[in-house]
Amino acid sequence: MIKILDCEKVSAEEIFARKNPTASVSDIVADIIATVKKDGDKALRFYAEKFDGAKLDALEVTEEEWACALEKADKKLIAILKEAAENIRVFHEKQVRKGFQIEKGNGVIVGQKITPIEKVGLYVPGGTAAYPSTVLMDAIPAKIAGCDEIVMVTPTKTGEINPDILAAAKIAGVDRVFKIGGAQAVAALAYGTESVPKVDKIVGPGNAFVAEAKKQVFGLVSIDMIAGPSEILIVADNKNEPAHIAADLLSQAEHDKMASAVLVTDDLAFANAVSDELEKQIPTLLRSEIARKSIDDNGKIIVANDLTAAIAIANEIAPEHLELCVDQPFAYLDQIKHAGSIFMGRNCPEALGDYFAGPNHTLPTSGTSRFSSALSVDDFVKKSQFVYYTKEALGEVADKVDYFARKEGLEAHAKSATIRVKE
Repeated sequence: MIKILDCEKVSAEEIFARKNPTASVSDIVADIIATVKKDGDKALRFYAEKFDGAKLDALEVTEEEWACALEKADKKLIAILKEAAENIRVFHEKQVRKGFQIEKGNGVIVGQKITPIEKVGLYVPGGTAAYPSTVLMDAIPAKIAGCDEIVMVTPTKTGEINPDILAAAKIAGVDRVFKIGGAQAVAALAYGTESVPKVDKIVGPGNAFVAEAKKQVFGLVSIDMIAGPSEILIVADNKNEPAHIAADLLSQAEHDKMASAVLVTDDLAFANAVSDELEKQIPTLLRSEIARKSIDDNGKIIVANDLTAAIAIANEIAPEHLELCVDQPFAYLDQIKHAGSIFMGRNCPEALGDYFAGPNHTLPTSGTSRFSSALSVDDFVKKSQFVYYTKEALGEVADKVDYFARKEGLEAHAKSATIRVKE
């Protein structure tokens, strides 16, 4: 049963406390990465059979397999995927950056140019559930940014990828797909193998092994973030239907046994009503065992003095998903300082953002929304600065550069400026 706590007796550290699934994850992942780096495709086939039970002849999805998957995919879902993809495109196109150039008129030009990352690797989970939505959310911003090649990896236990996943990949504009997952897939993208191209950035969620692998290859390649278990925090008053709030909490609890579902309310009677609803709804879920474990271990209802205090608690926790289930939610929006994505009002369940509305669902977790943002087009571009001075313009400031450099004890820096104007 979910824990009901007084606001004075809870902390962000408690909310995000998790049991380490295994203390040896780091060592196991390091060994996998080293093996893939050394043995390439041979290692990928070995791990596919060892971890997924899949004997793979070819690692890459062929054109024939693409076509077959599109025939097998759920036609109603394909139509919905296309509509969702359009919503995602419209939202993310607003994020496109343009470079700028400042001409000072005295022979000085400075500016910034925007360049897409050339090759991006997209990790799509294939464990306890398949997520076509992840394909859309991660690939479409990369496509809008102008990345030359998008390479997707996803595990398979049968040798065939879920056709709905491949349909989403086709709709989103993914270029190549490989039937590999886990830490070994991350290693393949980071180092390249005979079949898998080396990429410049790896994005997408995964289990503890995938997250650790991304952490270990960071620096060789860029990554989006180290994603922790799913989270939802709901700020709700007693005007809501308890059944609605319970359903929203369970929408994240069913993701993962380590997921965190938290309600902050200003009414104890409402808190108890939501708790009762959770007990009614959990047994009806297909993933009831997962939801049960998540709610029992990590679920919490916090009773605050008022909505202002509730929002202060939300800011302290800095959740991945934040629902503001209140009247006039826009009146509170400016008070929200830390949240990955904010869902406004009583008719905006978090699932709307997961699948359809358009904003991205790849979000910072474990309190990192205090300093991190949702995945966006910005994640798939680089910003390069440029500077141009004529000789005359340099001459006007060379002595200042000289003086500044010498104050830092860097004589060669100083001379590189003055040598040009003394000629």
